[in-house]
Amino acid sequence: MTDFIISVGDCSFKIYLFRMALYFSGYFALFLYFLISIILSFVFFSLSYIVALQKGDIEKLSAYECGFDPFDDARNTFDVRFYLVAILFIIFDLEISFFFPWSIVISTLPLFAFWSMILFLIILTVGFVYEWKMGALEWE
Repeated sequence: MTDFIISVGDCSFKIYLFRMALYFSGYFALFLYFLISIILSFVFFSLSYIVALQKGDIEKLSAYECGFDPFDDARNTFDVRFYLVAILFIIFDLEISFFFPWSIVISTLPLFAFWSMILFLIILTVGFVYEWKMGALEWE
């Protein structure tokens, strides 16, 4: 790809290919690493599926409680409100993780970045008020 054979019909195409080869030459190692990792992952997964025993016994299927026999069935029903509180915690934790860096560099931000973050905060506030009004935060 490094030769510059210039003909009338495809001159720009060969120069384009040369430029693309120069551009992507730095990414070849990354592509090769990605390809090898996918192949090895597939090989290891296939080998573990073929070699491993597929039978489960009572010990493997039971819940682990620090080496003791389980006191009760570990597959009890779990209230959905716990999941809701966990999801709300994750949402507002992410809000805080966006809010801290923004508040540090607020004076150097352009106007668009300022209003984008304000819109983000408004959307989260509207969602919080909606959850509050619908009773999602009430524990009965």
